[in-house]
Amino acid sequence: MFSTIHSNTFIADTLREYIEKKLQPYSLPSYAFTVINKKDPSKILIISSYPKEWVELYKANKFQNIDPVVLYALRRTSPFAWDENLTLMTKVKASKIFSLSKKYNIANGFTFVLHDHTNNISLLSLLIDKKNQSDLEEVIINDISKLQMTLIDINEQMNKLVQTTSPIETTHSRGQKSMFSSRENEVLYWTSMGKTYAETALILGITVRTVKFHMGNSIKKMGVNNAKQAIRLGMELGLIHSLHS
Repeated sequence: MFSTIHSNTFIADTLREYIEKKLQPYSLPSYAFTVINKKDPSKILIISSYPKEWVELYKANKFQNIDPVVLYALRRTSPFAWDENLTLMTKVKASKIFSLSKKYNIANGFTFVLHDHTNNISLLSLLIDKKNQSDLEEVIINDISKLQMTLIDINEQMNKLVQTTSPIETTHSRGQKSMFSSRENEVLYWTSMGKTYAETALILGITVRTVKFHMGNSIKKMGVNNAKQAIRLGMELGLIHSLHS
């Protein structure tokens, strides 16, 4: 999973868009969605709005091995607030992380935890700065269950995107049959060319309702949320075949 996402910028970009859409009702606070393999912590995914320099520093120094937030989360299944005092709670000498993170205004936050069936731990951390501390904390506490479900939704979306690419790449590398029916491919092709559903229906000699039916099937097969994402992913992976070839 980790290598698939790291090697496919489309998946990472699509997942980032999904996360930010989910956090939009909270005025899009600074966030970090982190996934770590519990058996091999060197396998890590970070999608974040934190400063890029900090994220690169974190990964380069493998801070996940000593990060008090991560170590505390490994022993929990419920959300928790954190600041530099968390170092004392985890009984590790990790003050280095907080002293460095403060330079990037990363000092206080709230983390949601999910231990999934693939032996990964997924974390959704929301930064709380001094300017909006009381307001954002109150919102988070009031919506704590909803935000926990948001993490579950994000994790599900990540798995869908990964599962979409793996079988597709295998199928095409073997020269096997396309995952789409010929009609589904036709609908995807014409809509990818900028045609509306009505125009596509006219070209193919079918009804708009039938066009929507085939597009719906394609969306389900690809594990995405809408036609725009299906077309974008289909083009990215070379799944939509030209009708003139």
